[in-house]
Amino acid sequence: MFRDSQAMSSFPVDDIEKARLFYEETLGIQTTEEAIGFTLHFTETKVFIYSKGKKHRPADYFVLSITVPDIEQTDAKLKQKGISLEIIEGMEHDEYGIIRGKAMNRGPDVSLFKDPAGNLLAIEEN
Repeated sequence: MFRDSQAMSSFPVDDIEKARLFYEETLGIQTTEEAIGFTLHFTETKVFIYSKGKKHRPADYFVLSITVPDIEQTDAKLKQKGISLEIIEGMEHDEYGIIRGKAMNRGPDVSLFKDPAGNLLAIEEN
């Protein structure tokens, strides 16, 4: 039924302008303003972000995963911009805050951080 369809993901934030500035200026992702939010543009994917205002509650799971070639280099750039990595209880992080999935043959290496609305985002190195 949907085999040849394209899909787009979305998630809410509490302050649309603050979120747009974070994704565009801090993370360097191209955005397009829409009637009720904005779209993030990646190489082959789009993600729509919309406002729920004061009703917004951050998800307790990551809402966006971004694949990078070098997780340590990307994490260093995030830290230079004042973004700290999240340590999640019950997940095994190394001294840098990275979950080393490749070393355990259990998926990619992953680090986690939050956007201004408190949504959890993931950086993955495959």
